[in-house]
Amino acid sequence: MKFGLFYEHQLPRPWAEDAERQLIQDALDQVELADRVGFDYVWEVEHHFLEEYSHSSAPEVFLAAASQRTSRIRLGHGIIQTAPYYNHPARTAERVATLDLVSNGRVDFGSGESSSEAELGGFGIAYDEKRDQWLEGLEVAIRCMTEMPFAGVEGRYVSMPPRNVVPKPVQKPHPPLWLACSRRDTILLAAEKGMGALAFAFIDPEDAKHWVSDYEATLAERCVPVGLTVNPAIACVTPMMCHPDEETAIARGLEGGNFFGYSLAHFYVFGEHVPGRTNVWEEFQERRHAHGYSPEAALAQKQETLGAKVAAGDTTGLRGAVGTPDQIRDFLRRYEEAGVDQVIFVLQAGRNRHEHIMESIELFGRDVLPEFAERDERLSAEKAARLAPIIDAALARRPAPPPPMPDDYVMKAIPKRMVDEAQFDAGKEWMEDLANKQAVGEQDETFVRGILGG
Repeated sequence: MKFGLFYEHQLPRPWAEDAERQLIQDALDQVELADRVGFDYVWEVEHHFLEEYSHSSAPEVFLAAASQRTSRIRLGHGIIQTAPYYNHPARTAERVATLDLVSNGRVDFGSGESSSEAELGGFGIAYDEKRDQWLEGLEVAIRCMTEMPFAGVEGRYVSMPPRNVVPKPVQKPHPPLWLACSRRDTILLAAEKGMGALAFAFIDPEDAKHWVSDYEATLAERCVPVGLTVNPAIACVTPMMCHPDEETAIARGLEGGNFFGYSLAHFYVFGEHVPGRTNVWEEFQERRHAHGYSPEAALAQKQETLGAKVAAGDTTGLRGAVGTPDQIRDFLRRYEEAGVDQVIFVLQAGRNRHEHIMESIELFGRDVLPEFAERDERLSAEKAARLAPIIDAALARRPAPPPPMPDDYVMKAIPKRMVDEAQFDAGKEWMEDLANKQAVGEQDETFVRGILGG
C-alpha cells in the first residue's frame, strides 16, 4: 500500500495580508519533506470560489512548483474539472502533458464533476449535465494527448477542428487516469471506465473492503476503458496527525479534520453563502460550541480514542489516522488487508499548524511507512498478475478509435484563406514572394507595415 498527501489549501477566516502566500509556501515545504521521507504521491485538487474550504484553483501551477523541489513523489491531479465549460479539453491535455515533461513523467491525471453551486453556477453548468460534460471533456482531452494529430470532434459541449495538440506527455500512451468518488455509484463508474477510484469520502477500512470488492467485480464484468490503458487502483482519503502522545495528536489534528468535513458540507449540502462575506470558520465554531463539542471534550472521552475504539470492537474510522505511530500503523493495516492500494492523508486542514504537519510527516516516514513500503512491491505485483487477464479483456472491449483526420484537411493562415477565397491573384503572388523572402531572411516592407505593425 502506498501513501499520499492531499491538498485543498484550506484557509479559514480571518485572513492575514500574507496568508495565501504563506499557505502555498508551507505546502511546498511539506511536499518536499514527504518526498524525502518516502511518500509516494501528492494530490492537488481543482476548485473555484470555495473560499476557506479550498484556495486551489490552479493545481497545475502548484504541482509544477512541487516538481522542482522533489525527485520521486508522483504529482496527482486530484482532480482536474474536465467539463469543457471549466477547462477546454485541449488546454487540459496541454497542461497535463507539460507537467509530465517538467516532472520527468510523474503525473497522475484525476478528473471529476464537482457538485457545488459555487462552481457549477459560476461556470454556467447545469447540474443535470455535469456528468455528461465531465465525460465528454475527459474523452476529448485523452484524444488530444494521444492522437497525432487530433482528428477533431463535433460533440455536444465541445467542437474543435483537427489540430496537433503539443506537447505530448512523457508517459505513454497517457498518465494514469483516476476518478473522484464519494459514493458507491461513482466507485462503480470508475471501474466501468477503467479508472482508478479516488475515494474522497472518509470511509473506514471495513467499508473500504466492500468498495474494493464491488470495484473489482465491475471491472471484470463491464469495464470499457475510457483511456488506452486501465488503472485498477483504489485510494482512500483520511484525516491524519501523528505524535508519540495520543492526546497531543488529537489536540493538534482533530479540529482541522472536522473543519475539513464541515466546510465541504457547507458548500455541497447545507450552506447559504455570501461571496466574500460568509465566515465558514466562525459558523463551524458556533455550531460546535452550541452542541457542547470541542477538542478538549474529545480528549476527555477516552472511549473515543482510536486505540480504545478498536480494542472494543468499534471499527468506525471517523477520526482517521489521528494518533500515535502504533495506533496509525494498526489502523492502516486494516486498509491494507481490505485491498486498498493507497491511503491519502489530509493534514493541511482547518488551522492545523505547519510545524505540526511537518513533525507528523517526518514521524510517519520514520516509524510507520517503512513496514508498508517493504510489502508494497510484492502485494502490487501479486495484484497486477491477478488482474492482468481482466484488464486484457477490458481493453479488448474498447470501441474502434475515431476516424483519422481527413486526407484533404488543410489549415490555412487567415490572410492566406482570405486571398484564396477572393481569388486575388496579385495577393497570391505577393504571398509566394513573401515566403521566398522569409526563407532567406530578406525583409518585406509590406509585411512589416501591414502584419507586424512596423
